[in-house]
Amino acid sequence: VQLVESGGGLVQAGGSLSLSCAASGRTFSSYVMGWFRQAPGKEREFVAAIGWSGAWTYYADSVKGRFTISRDDAKNTVYLQMNSLKPEDTAVYYCAADQTYSSSYRKGDGMDYWGKGTLVTVSS
Repeated sequence: VQLVESGGGLVQAGGSLSLSCAASGRTFSSYVMGWFRQAPGKEREFVAAIGWSGAWTYYADSVKGRFTISRDDAKNTVYLQMNSLKPEDTAVYYCAADQTYSSSYRKGDGMDYWGKGTLVTVSS
């Protein structure tokens, strides 16, 4: 599976962006899909995850109520709608896939696949 993110860019605080992650392969629906981010000089952090067939979603407290993760298995794509963006949301956003969801998922440990990332910059 190859993951390719798109949709990053520059936006003013309070604005919105929508990220997409397109996956190759025919087994997309069998993966728990997640978004992570890494700001300059900081460690990678979990943003959101969505279960098989979109049965459940989890969010980091820092984005809850502002970001929405969704997936379209017919298009092999996972999305991250980001609203009310803040300067502290500035980071490279990565898409990730794993066939299981465990206590290590939010740490990003042992993920099956990662994308190369897309940069989101929020100006104040």
